[in-house]
Amino acid sequence: MHFFACHGVLPQEAVVGNEFVVSLTLGVDVSRAMQTDDVADTVNYAEVYQAVKAEMRQRSQLLEHVAARIAHRLLHDFPQIHSVDIVVEKLNPPIPGAQIHSSAVHLLLP
Repeated sequence: MHFFACHGVLPQEAVVGNEFVVSLTLGVDVSRAMQTDDVADTVNYAEVYQAVKAEMRQRSQLLEHVAARIAHRLLHDFPQIHSVDIVVEKLNPPIPGAQIHSSAVHLLLP
């Protein structure tokens, strides 16, 4: 998932913002959905996207905080989810004198 958001420690990041990529792997029992072919029997990823989008709108200084907030929300809002493996990546972080493709945090919550 790609987002434009204003996360970061530097004051300019609150104003200028940056591009972020959120990658998720969700632990979900899909055995019923495999039989029924009904989205009601699994996690609707469009609803997951909306939850992640809402969390990305809330400014944080640290990627760790963003990742934890998203993971906790998904575990709370979607009882079918039993684990969240999340990577929050900031593209082109503003580090003076450095050219860095991205910085990222990888969090796994059972």
